[in-house]
Amino acid sequence: MFSTIRADFKAVFVKDPAARNAIQVILFYPGFHAIVGHRIAHWFWKIGLKSIAYCVSSITRRLTGIEIHPAAKIGRGFFIDHGMGVVIGETAEIGDDVLLYQGVTLGGTGKEKGKRHPTLGSCIVVGAGAKVLGPITIGDNVKIGAGSVVLRSIPPNSTVVGVPGKIVKRNGQRLTPAEQLAHGDVPDIEYEMIERLEKEVKILKDEISTLKEEIKTIVSKKSVN
Repeated sequence: MFSTIRADFKAVFVKDPAARNAIQVILFYPGFHAIVGHRIAHWFWKIGLKSIAYCVSSITRRLTGIEIHPAAKIGRGFFIDHGMGVVIGETAEIGDDVLLYQGVTLGGTGKEKGKRHPTLGSCIVVGAGAKVLGPITIGDNVKIGAGSVVLRSIPPNSTVVGVPGKIVKRNGQRLTPAEQLAHGDVPDIEYEMIERLEKEVKILKDEISTLKEEIKTIVSKKSVN
């Protein structure tokens, strides 16, 4: 557990350019406090002391505003940036080197039993306010844009935006730390669609104008004759 917490601590400096020193992170980073609290709660959960696990989880939630079920499985190098409002459900599974921003929900979609929360791979960034819901799988190296709602599994090396979430980029390239931090740097699919429609409307207007000129020419020729 302690080696995993050390990896989480190091991840803060990789994923947050505002992190200046160890004391600052230890004293003032609720995202780091939340993951430490979860590591402890999860340890109690695994050895069967579930009431204590719930108690630790509840205290951590009150202190940080971040709710992580003690049964959730979270890999190494996990970081929550500005974590207020983050919720991670009981059967959620998260790989290594994952970054979540504030307001993210890894939740269920109903009252079904068993696996009902998402499984996230490694090297993933989930933007502010995004919702990933249901027993779906998010592949490695995926970027989920702020405010997106993801209801279907996403293949690796993809960028997802929108409501519901749509894949807008799949280039097979691993996300660098700099790309992971740029969670707002994702395509605006609505703007692109409007822009495409505007271009098509302009083309139609030009064609109509040309057609009108041709009709005028034909009418003029007939009048002369």
